[in-house]
Amino acid sequence: MKNIAVIGAGTMGNGIAHTFAQYGYKVQLIDVSATQLEKGMVTISGNLDRMINKSIIAEADKQNTLNNITTYTNLKDGVEYAGLVIEAATENTDLKLKIFKQLDEFCADDTILATNTSSISITQIASTVSRPDKVIGMHFMNPVPVMKLVEVIKGYNSSEEVVNTIMLLSKELDKVPVLVNDYPGFVANRILMPMINESIETLYNNVAGVEQIDTVMKLGMAHPMGPLQLADFIGLDVCLSILKVMYDGFKNPKYAPCPLLINMVMAGKLGVKSGEGFYDYSASKKAEKVAKQFVK
Repeated sequence: MKNIAVIGAGTMGNGIAHTFAQYGYKVQLIDVSATQLEKGMVTISGNLDRMINKSIIAEADKQNTLNNITTYTNLKDGVEYAGLVIEAATENTDLKLKIFKQLDEFCADDTILATNTSSISITQIASTVSRPDKVIGMHFMNPVPVMKLVEVIKGYNSSEEVVNTIMLLSKELDKVPVLVNDYPGFVANRILMPMINESIETLYNNVAGVEQIDTVMKLGMAHPMGPLQLADFIGLDVCLSILKVMYDGFKNPKYAPCPLLINMVMAGKLGVKSGEGFYDYSASKKAEKVAKQFVK
């Protein structure tokens, strides 16, 4: 279990790779895009620099962490010796099912296959492999090196041995694992996404403006970030995908995405990643400021 493969070098993937590497694990970071791998490593290096500046780690720790990460564009080569594979690709069901079918072929029989999905059924993902007992959810929070929570999601066939292994492993990363069962949205997003969706409905119905809604939630409910700003940070496309999964899973209209959210995603207004969502991040690099405030 000292060799960990992470699939996807985006925000979540590079954060997961960073965290495992910082704690001494050998990490194979895999992405089909060499450019994305380069960006991921630059992000990891920058986050480590911030940790050095805050005296959280020493300069030598940064180099050791980076030395523990090897990048791959070939999935088979990257997962060959992994004791644990964590899939952190885009929140797309078809893509994840395709990846897990490949993992079932490429990985050793005793390799644990985990997904960082924030809403998609672990049981459905496990149905694509010949070892459903070894499939489990590890839902890290963003930014991964900072946030303590890991939702450990037990699929219908996940074995107790695998569950216990992942719970202990999470604790070794100085995280707090919380075991939950496999239902759409799990716990975090089953509660969070309806709140974000209702905030968008409040804006859509012209009850109040963006900053007014966020201010009420920050000052009145002691949230560190307003729900609309948080939606921008998560990605409005991701929010929409999670709501769709929950709506399809429960058939309950309370999970139906707000028309405003649907239109913004169709218009390419995805939040921080696109430069504009409920807030405008294009001028004076506001996007970077939003992200950095969470890595202080």
